[in-house]
Amino acid sequence: MGAADAIRAQALSLGFDAVGFARAHLGAEVRERLMHFLAEGRHGSMGWMADRTEQRAHPRALWPEAASVVVLGLNYGPDTDPLATLAETDRATVSVYARNRDYHDVLKKRLKALGRWMAERWPGAGIKVFVDTAPVAEKPLAQAAGLGWQGKHTNLVARGHGSWLFLGEVFTTLDLGTDDAEADHCGSCRACLDACPTAAFPAPYELDARRCISYLTIEHRGPIDPALRPLMGNRIYGCDDCLAVCPWNKFAQAHSEPAFAPRAALRAPLLSDLAALDDPGFRAMFAGSPVKRIGRDRFVRNVMVAIGNSGEGALRGTAQGLCEDADATVAEAARWAAQRLEDAP
Repeated sequence: MGAADAIRAQALSLGFDAVGFARAHLGAEVRERLMHFLAEGRHGSMGWMADRTEQRAHPRALWPEAASVVVLGLNYGPDTDPLATLAETDRATVSVYARNRDYHDVLKKRLKALGRWMAERWPGAGIKVFVDTAPVAEKPLAQAAGLGWQGKHTNLVARGHGSWLFLGEVFTTLDLGTDDAEADHCGSCRACLDACPTAAFPAPYELDARRCISYLTIEHRGPIDPALRPLMGNRIYGCDDCLAVCPWNKFAQAHSEPAFAPRAALRAPLLSDLAALDDPGFRAMFAGSPVKRIGRDRFVRNVMVAIGNSGEGALRGTAQGLCEDADATVAEAARWAAQRLEDAP
């Protein structure tokens, strides 16, 4: 058994659902797309995206000794319709990926296990593992390794997993050859583009993060543009609309990873309960969750936007109770929500 086949078998035995191999190289078009994205200001306040652009576009700029990249995917396909809770206006919708444990922890543990196994099998080989906290162009590498292709929503689409793969990489000095790159199979479909509530796609394969609900609820600090708030519905952390409508999801399977099983409290939590969270309560509720990183204030700001969009007059008192919150952004969002519900039944 060759090195690549042995690594593939070991990765699958560790619980990964997709494995591919690519050269530690990406074409000039990856850098060109990144620079266009940044030049248009579409990264918003994510200044880190403008840092280390050469490393983000060129794997060997990140690690000059790298010869190959093992790209690994972990399925997180939902077991129910991720958009079902959008109609429950007194409840919140949390993105599928954030309904239980932080996937970074789960993925990194398995990546390190694979890296240790490779280091033992090939002593002297250089090994480095990455989850999306490093400047790695994960989706272009995944396409080069045959795992899927970047769809018109700019996310990875896989034939066997739809839009539901977490990605991680093992960079190595070993020459492992390459798998065939995956072709684009989007065709004339534009379901993801048309599904976006905030029209965040200026064109197919282009995203303006400043209009994306995932960016607005997670990365963006301070007040959310009042013109975008009514379009956000009850999405308080992330957004799955463009992912969930992809026709390739018909081939996806629900995940089997216990760490990704949704907590009952996060399937459709009441907005009134979430609005009542103080900082200790927030930290306790979201311990080990990716939600924790945005902090109580940004989170409750999002909840206030959802309450303002709810049309539920019974929630007006909840918003009024936070109009003098110690955090100015929460207080402003609460006043906006209370005003929106002024005439609600």
